[in-house]
Amino acid sequence: MRKPVLCVLAAVLAASALIVTAHAKDQALPEVGQPAPNFTLPSQDGTKIALSSLRGHWVVLYFYPKDMTQGCTIEAHNFQRDLSLYEAKNAVILGVSVDSAESHQQFCTKESLTFHLLSDTGHKVVQKYGSMNVNSATPIADRNTFLINPEGIIVSEWTKVSPAAHSAEVLATLPAGQSPATASSAH
Repeated sequence: MRKPVLCVLAAVLAASALIVTAHAKDQALPEVGQPAPNFTLPSQDGTKIALSSLRGHWVVLYFYPKDMTQGCTIEAHNFQRDLSLYEAKNAVILGVSVDSAESHQQFCTKESLTFHLLSDTGHKVVQKYGSMNVNSATPIADRNTFLINPEGIIVSEWTKVSPAAHSAEVLATLPAGQSPATASSAH
């Protein structure tokens, strides 16, 4: 009786791997040099944020797996720490996960975050940006970041980033001052 159980378990694991692999192949990262896919999502304070409303600003659009987890907290703290440096470069930071706006609100309150965290519970934006993943049958966002210039064009992207060093990497890519010039670095 042990052998049939193992066979069933192996079949279930194989099917799960195929579903996750097929899902990953269905989505692609938007390409550097292309317009950033537009969206409107609710933030932690209840306002709806549309990417198109941020034209004229650099946008750091970062996707992260889950509120109040170690890596996500480190990454958010570093963006918060550097916020005034981003603002001096005319840049807005937007974090996106599949967590609820209420979860984001709790995360922002607990961690003293003042930039917008956007809730994509329907997974549409995460998928548009090729950042959807599944962890133990739970949908999460991959840790990917897109730098969007003031004209709405993706100029740099980072995938599977390291939370500790990431804010400094992004900040170094932004041009100095209020210039809408295009960053030339693609990661």
